[in-house]
Amino acid sequence: MKRHRFKQDRALGERLIEEARLAREKSGQLPAGTAEREELLKKAREADITAHIDEWLTSPGLQPPKWGAE
Repeated sequence: MKRHRFKQDRALGERLIEEARLAREKSGQLPAGTAEREELLKKAREADITAHIDEWLTSPGLQPPKWGAE
């Protein structure tokens, strides 16, 4: 069975930031304190954190660990 593959048109960080923005917009339309609103806000926070981790991991300043005798 062949897998269907496709190339992403935007970087992961960009997609995560957009996902967080949309979740915040949707949560703003719901009454405060509802479970659905809290879940959307949680999703937005997680997407922001993941975007920052992705940015850190792909930054040019990130260096691999130095093993062995130096």
